[in-house]
Amino acid sequence: MNNMTPKEIVKELDKYIIGQDEAKKKVAIALRNRYRRRMLTSDIKDDIMPKNILMIGPTGVGKTEIARRLAKLVKAPFIKVEATKFTEVGYVGRDVDSMIRDLMEESIRIVKEEKMNEVNEKALALAKERVLNILAPLPNKKSNVKNPFEFIFGFQQETKPVEIEEIDENDLQLKRDQILKQLEAGLLDDVIIEIEIEDNNLMPVEIIAGSNLEGMNINFNEIFGDLFPKKKKKKKVKIREAIRIFSQEEASKLIDMDLVIEEAKRRAEEDGIVFIDEIDKIASRSKGSGPDVSREGVQRDILPIVEGSTVNTKYGPIKTDYILFIAAGAFHVSKVTDLIPELQGRFPVRVELKDLTKQDFKEILVKPKNAIIKQYIELLKVDGVELEFVDDGIDEIAQAAFIMNQQQENIGARRLHTVIEEILEDISFEAPDLPKKIIIDRDYVKNKLKDLYKQHDTSKFII
Repeated sequence: MNNMTPKEIVKELDKYIIGQDEAKKKVAIALRNRYRRRMLTSDIKDDIMPKNILMIGPTGVGKTEIARRLAKLVKAPFIKVEATKFTEVGYVGRDVDSMIRDLMEESIRIVKEEKMNEVNEKALALAKERVLNILAPLPNKKSNVKNPFEFIFGFQQETKPVEIEEIDENDLQLKRDQILKQLEAGLLDDVIIEIEIEDNNLMPVEIIAGSNLEGMNINFNEIFGDLFPKKKKKKKVKIREAIRIFSQEEASKLIDMDLVIEEAKRRAEEDGIVFIDEIDKIASRSKGSGPDVSREGVQRDILPIVEGSTVNTKYGPIKTDYILFIAAGAFHVSKVTDLIPELQGRFPVRVELKDLTKQDFKEILVKPKNAIIKQYIELLKVDGVELEFVDDGIDEIAQAAFIMNQQQENIGARRLHTVIEEILEDISFEAPDLPKKIIIDRDYVKNKLKDLYKQHDTSKFII
């Protein structure tokens, strides 16, 4: 794990998330504490559990983005789940254990990708060798290896001697060297060849949802391994694509999946981050019968996962003791105190995210590395249109988003997408036929949003 200081973590988060300084500070401390724990060698290390975080705030203010960027920063396995998709054990639906199985799958993907990148050069060389063998095959040599099914089933198969055409080895090697140089130079990228690849379209058998084994798919290909020969299929592709396919196949053969699973398991247990969104939707507001009983049941099912337990996956048991859980919810209707006390106690670090101001909207438009305005400028460059957003235009967009959030539902920064889509709709549609440079100023924004403003002015009079 990266040994960044809390200040460095916050500085990195500032590149993508505007405001919410308190939330950034809390997650930075949580991340640093993981590093501190890892550096310990005494017995107390096992007793230090992560302090789970509960984020409270309306939608679109950066709750999910903070958690996602945090995980990316340290390349930690990260999954986002909706609390509302889980059901109490015994009901049809996903059980809460599936979040840990999903985390393990994500951890496997990260580690496998890293290991494959390590052997990328070797895999690429082997892939080109396979393409070369298709374009200029080596002469077949007589083999004394018999079909294994002869030994198993007692087959007797007539074998006829294969006549091998005599080829000058020097000429063949010269030809192969010339083709290899052309492959290296990319001169043959668009040539179409027929390749033979493994057919991986065998559908796994999935266990019925709601059972304890839900999510643990059974793939008979994996179970029986190499007992039966793998099914092949032929496919015509460009050499560029063939090299890509062969590179992946060769890289998969070069890595040790047992080591991948071992490392992925360690990362999931030690570095994993689970973001549970919409946790306020499972808060119980009343006692007795009805849907609130089911909601409380889901909370009780989530509790042991967050407290620390062992979840069975197809890769083996995963301990959840040191996984960092970040829960989030708007808590407009329900309150944090509506969660069962045991679950409240498992989220000791609480932070309230603030509503976005007009100034926040202005900064969101231009400051982040992936700012919305920057995205639209790059998109329209493809059609040769240069967009220029001047200061008063940006100010008007921020003002419009802020007012719309006050008059209607507060959807946070997502409102900016609504406003900008309305402003740039005609430009995006007619882009190839428009002037090469278009300036977006206050007057332009007001003109494009006048119908939207009218709707908002009259909406309060509609019953």
